[in-house]
Amino acid sequence: MKIVTLVKHVPDAAAERTFDGSDNTTDRTGVDGILSELDEYALEEALKISETAGDTEVIAVTMGPQGALDAVKRALQMGAGAAVHIVDDALHGSDAPATSEVLAAAIRKIGDVDLVVTGMASTDGGMGVVPAMLAERLGVAQVGFVGEFTVGDGKITARRDADSTETVEVRLPAIVSVTDQINEPRYPSFKGIMAAKKKPVQTWSLADLEVDPSTVGLAAAWTAVETVVARPARTQGEIVTDEGDGGTKLAEYLASQKFI
Repeated sequence: MKIVTLVKHVPDAAAERTFDGSDNTTDRTGVDGILSELDEYALEEALKISETAGDTEVIAVTMGPQGALDAVKRALQMGAGAAVHIVDDALHGSDAPATSEVLAAAIRKIGDVDLVVTGMASTDGGMGVVPAMLAERLGVAQVGFVGEFTVGDGKITARRDADSTETVEVRLPAIVSVTDQINEPRYPSFKGIMAAKKKPVQTWSLADLEVDPSTVGLAAAWTAVETVVARPARTQGEIVTDEGDGGTKLAEYLASQKFI
């Protein structure tokens, strides 16, 4: 079995995330980046399948600038057997449709992929639509919000945890998007960190994928950020000393804010 896990290098949520003033895209150079936390759950699930199924290859695929290679390295350290890094200057500013087009081309180039496992969304964009778009481009089934699934007899049996709990079956090949409740991602061991240095990483451009540069990037995006305004700094709230009339002052404040 061949499993592809999509991983993304995103700005660290613990840092102050900003936009590039030149084109209002996410600033990916002025802040430390990490492997998207939600993608770690997808990778962990792929690794668990490979450990139990046997004869299974897990390939981590990322799309992004040179710094995105760090996400690939993390995936290899956790246990992925190989990786693909899609990097091209023309990709800058790509939206979800363009991203799905490029990733679909990469999966076709890898060839004979049985299963694609993704996180439920990226922690920088939070849209969660790329897996469905990818499934449409590849002509395969997609199951989202998966809290548990098994693979066997050429199919997937998955439990979806959305507004209600559902159990569904789909035939392979397929795309599965998992939630952050499905497992507890492992930490890379020292052995895994050392082994990752010898694992193959392929670097592909748009030309390698035969993707037209005019269909991706900021100029081809369906939406664009026109203006960015920083959130106002938090100010200290009003302090009321209770001198017997604290309840009255509280009620007056709530009334002035139209809470009561």
